[in-house]
Amino acid sequence: MVDFGGWDMPVQYTGIVDEHQTVRTAVGLFDVSHMGEIDIRGPEAGRLTDFITTNGVMKLKTGQIHYSGLLYEHGGFVDDILVHKVADDHYFLCVNASNQDKDFEHICSLNRFDAEVNLTSDQYVQLAIQGPHARATLQKLTATDLGAIKYYWFTDGEVSGTPARIAHTGYTGEDGFEIYVAPSEGVRLWNEVMAAGAEFGIKPCGLGARNTLRLEAKMALYGHEIDASISPLEAGLSWIVKLDKGDFNGREALVKQKAAGLKRGLVGFEMCRRGIGRDGYEVYLYGAPAGWVTSGSPSPTLNKNIGLCYLPAEHAQPGQSIQIMIRNQPVDAVTVETPFYKRAK
Repeated sequence: MVDFGGWDMPVQYTGIVDEHQTVRTAVGLFDVSHMGEIDIRGPEAGRLTDFITTNGVMKLKTGQIHYSGLLYEHGGFVDDILVHKVADDHYFLCVNASNQDKDFEHICSLNRFDAEVNLTSDQYVQLAIQGPHARATLQKLTATDLGAIKYYWFTDGEVSGTPARIAHTGYTGEDGFEIYVAPSEGVRLWNEVMAAGAEFGIKPCGLGARNTLRLEAKMALYGHEIDASISPLEAGLSWIVKLDKGDFNGREALVKQKAAGLKRGLVGFEMCRRGIGRDGYEVYLYGAPAGWVTSGSPSPTLNKNIGLCYLPAEHAQPGQSIQIMIRNQPVDAVTVETPFYKRAK
């Protein structure tokens, strides 16, 4: 157990590699109740949500979800979030644990619309059921047809007799669902999901496996790939930026950055020799410091040591020889295509 954003969180239960492989091949259960939730309601809830985020909120249909960014005026990340459209006058945001208070204050500071913003994190427990047998596991506990919920869509129904928001999302690169229920139901539901998944070999999973799974899938982690100093364009997330949708907070800075040309970019790498390029390690190009590692770890799926790093834009492409400084020694690595892992559909 470790402190994580003020929460007492499990790093591992049976072991990071074991939990990782369980999610890739069977089904794993994560308690992600540390994640924050913000509800935006009112006649102009959509306009406010569209203004504070980078993606095209007005194109969301009821029951649809998209990944998006909350930005500062200068174009750096306040946070990366999931936006759920509950109704025309109700949007539900899932935000990062350590950022929830900051996100709430940031949104309120930009609220010049007929909309009400509420930090509702204490109203939800969030469980993530992830892996090839996630649907079969959860289906035992709900009358909702999970097969009918498309990827990045959700429905409000019941799980084991309690109201639940059932979202076809996840942070592992595998298929799966995230469910939001009242805190009073959390322990019971955890136990019932574990029982439902027993025939498939379900295991509880901690932060360690969550990190190696998301890294293989090249999913950004706030404070690593993205932060206040990094824009979505630099982080390879231009697909969540809709510059043509009209004004939004940070848009002007992104337009200028795009016109001037990016100075740096995020790229994946594999170590060529023994050694792990850990977060924060310096990256050298041709013998000179040129960037830094944002995330690095052994990949249980690929059986290689992998990572992500920032490099000057002209070098942030596959096939570039680099060196990672590990304990003051340069260790050879090479940049590669990402994501490192993509599940078979």
